[in-house]
Amino acid sequence: MQPLIDNARTFGQRPEEFAQLAAGQSPQVLFITCSDSRVVPALITGARPGELFELRTAGNIVPPHTSQHPTSEAATIEYAVEVLGVRDIVVCGHSHCGAVGALVRGDDLTAVPAVRDWLAHATPRPAGAAEDPEVAEGVQSHVLTQLLRLRSYPCVERRLTEGRLGLHAWYYEVHTGAVRAHRPQTDTFESL
Repeated sequence: MQPLIDNARTFGQRPEEFAQLAAGQSPQVLFITCSDSRVVPALITGARPGELFELRTAGNIVPPHTSQHPTSEAATIEYAVEVLGVRDIVVCGHSHCGAVGALVRGDDLTAVPAVRDWLAHATPRPAGAAEDPEVAEGVQSHVLTQLLRLRSYPCVERRLTEGRLGLHAWYYEVHTGAVRAHRPQTDTFESL
């Protein structure tokens, strides 16, 4: 913890670098990814403060849209699209994902009921080889499912119809740093 504290102490000693951020934010991208500590959106993309609006959830899950029981995820998506006017949404899964791995393997999650119930939003169960530690196939199919789920959000559907929003599926390899994007024309994930 001490290195984090030390950095936080010195971080605020450069106010001139951050003064313009007080005027507001205007990110162009909503970046939805996993809560996993190995996935750092600003590091992956090179974004500076104010350039990415982030939504991090266990397993980069986008829950089903429902107006009866709004979620913080739905509020974040709606705010990014309607208020901030983001032009693109990236759903980025990653290799060695514990959440997707648990789904692919069919792990018993009774000891962690909140995790088990959250992962129920990932249905259908991602395809993939249970013995693959990277769970690449499972993560990639899962990311595409989450992208489809995003389309069910009224604000997303409307902006897509108007041609004012782009959706992107990415796969990040934590062991290499490589990023692959889904290419709909070939239905494959290829290097950016």
